[in-house]
Amino acid sequence: MANQNDSFIDEVTEDLRRDRLFALFRRYGWVALALILLVVAGVSWREYSQARQQAAAQQWGDAILMAKASGDPAAVLKVDPQGAPGRRTLAGLLAAAGWVDSGGVDAAGDTLRNIAQADAQDTVLQDLAQLKLVMLRGAQMDPSERDAILTRISRAGAPFELLALEQKAIALVGAGRTEDAITLIRQIQQKDGLSEALRRRLSEMMIALGVEPDPTETMQAG
Repeated sequence: MANQNDSFIDEVTEDLRRDRLFALFRRYGWVALALILLVVAGVSWREYSQARQQAAAQQWGDAILMAKASGDPAAVLKVDPQGAPGRRTLAGLLAAAGWVDSGGVDAAGDTLRNIAQADAQDTVLQDLAQLKLVMLRGAQMDPSERDAILTRISRAGAPFELLALEQKAIALVGAGRTEDAITLIRQIQQKDGLSEALRRRLSEMMIALGVEPDPTETMQAG
């Protein structure tokens, strides 16, 4: 008898729990449904946005390739960047490279200077433009401007630190400060991350300055 009573009580308790769950679902079920709809909508919007961005990037890239194929570097600058950060800077770098290849050094220098002085959102590309400006114009630049650019982009940890330091050494050689150039070159040679091409150029610069490179440097450069 006791077992029957216990079973009856359990059934009643289970029915009460079920009724409470149904009541809660009827009252708050719309909240869970709304959350599910929000999640689905968010995922769908993200996928849609990514698809639009990829399509816009491909469209811009195709337009850039067509402009380059025209043989007129100025056409590259006319491609609409569509508001994407860095595209105008990248187009300027490509146009400058086109002018250098065709002998338009002045036009290339003006373009790189415009990029270097612009309020760019992509600082890496802007640093690259400034480095290329120094490499292109070199001694023709105002010494203070050249030094200011190289000091900024040769800061520790900067993406073009080693290449900027190399340009500093070249500037020191051009200014007749041979000992300072040698000291700087040796400092660069001790840094991590030197490419074989840069290591070789530094060794060749040392030889040109009348300093025989260390055997270890010769082995690494070879």
